Amino acid sequence: MNKNHSLLVVDDERNMRESLKTVLESRGYQVDTVESAEEGLKAVEKSDYFMVITDARLEGMSGYDFLRETHERWPDLPVLMITAYATPKLAVEAIQTGAIDYLSKPFEPEELLHSVNRCSERHELIRQNEKLKARLPYGYQLDDIIGNCKSLKELREMIRTVGPTEATILILGESGTGKELIAGSVHHSSQRREEPYVRLNCAAIPETLLESELFGHEMGSFTGAVKQKAGQVEEANGGTLFLDEIGEMSRSLQAKLLRFLEDGTFVRVGGTEELRVDVRIIAATNRDIIDAIEHGDFREDLYHRLNVVQLRVSPLRDRDGDVALLADHFLSGFGRKMNKQFQPLTGEVRHMLESHHWPGNVRELRNTMERAVILSTSDVIHPVNLPDFRFETRLRKEDDAASSYDGLSLEEALASFEADMIRAELARNDKNLSRTAQKLGISRHALRYRMTRLQLTPESGADDEPTPAAE
Repeated sequence: MNKNHSLLVVDDERNMRESLKTVLESRGYQVDTVESAEEGLKAVEKSDYFMVITDARLEGMSGYDFLRETHERWPDLPVLMITAYATPKLAVEAIQTGAIDYLSKPFEPEELLHSVNRCSERHELIRQNEKLKARLPYGYQLDDIIGNCKSLKELREMIRTVGPTEATILILGESGTGKELIAGSVHHSSQRREEPYVRLNCAAIPETLLESELFGHEMGSFTGAVKQKAGQVEEANGGTLFLDEIGEMSRSLQAKLLRFLEDGTFVRVGGTEELRVDVRIIAATNRDIIDAIEHGDFREDLYHRLNVVQLRVSPLRDRDGDVALLADHFLSGFGRKMNKQFQPLTGEVRHMLESHHWPGNVRELRNTMERAVILSTSDVIHPVNLPDFRFETRLRKEDDAASSYDGLSLEEALASFEADMIRAELARNDKNLSRTAQKLGISRHALRYRMTRLQLTPESGADDEPTPAAE
């Protein structure tokens, strides 16, 4: 049992305070003492005690009032009450008010230690439970990185190699590619897998609060800091801290993070004491980090300190064959979750999925399959269960339009746009000319004419259907 826990003694008799302090410190406990309930409330606000021992009769606020207020404000804080005026009625009142135990003076040191040890064991169990909750959740193991393309195989092999080391890792990749999954897999592959895995999204927290969230703060360091708070670096002590969207961190905080990476030391916001922890850092960003450095948004020295090992996650559009593989994986998972069984994806649905550009990457595909499972009323996923990918395609083309047509004349730009539109519709209609013409709102003859003019012949990718005469 770990006895390096702090407790508070509240008693207006100096001899009793000193006596309790001596007995408890001889057994390895850290003890603070105050002489009034008012001081006791202030002390509890500032520090993280695992229990409080209070006398029932105090000058000013009574021990019972103190017990009542602490139970209301900190319901999980155990309070042990001691008194020289013990009666069964008072004992019942103390327990009903929230006391964990009740001791009558005089008492043997063993009686006191028995109650304190019980609270210490309870505190240790709570701490271990929180530590277990902070560990890596299911679904972040190496085998959960789905993909058979060359880049994914190389990435898994790299994680197997660098995971067991203590190297700082920088993960680069577009939004939705699975950078958090990669970070979790690195932690799970490391020697720290049984220790906390703490995740902090730097883009999700206002800049004014990010330093406090990362390094913690002292009571009164800013408006709203009503008590001391440990930061994420302390929560991750012994384990791994994953800093997602590191590119959104301000330069001033980048300097403090750089110092922390150098020697593991930091100072809480509003504090002066230098603290030290043992944490492995994994950082990730979807930004072009070199571009951010050139524009002065990211410190080059911090980049080199983070970039001990760099892992790049390929966008889904560059992962040949993985779209269908991931779609099957998500279909199976969401089907089980919603108690539905599905037939394998049809060729038409697979073609629609594989033809999409996936600007949202794996996250977008996951959401697409979840939607399909929810909307499907049978054991088959139909095209109507998928989103209208043409909308996303138009958005992407609008974003890319200026760069796509740079240097082209109006006639050339119109021809390029027309060719892109016909190719996309052919792909969506499995290269069937009649269906493509119908979707485009022109005749089959007009489509053939346009394809010939744009050099999009059937041999280059459009399979015609047999005519009645041919049949």
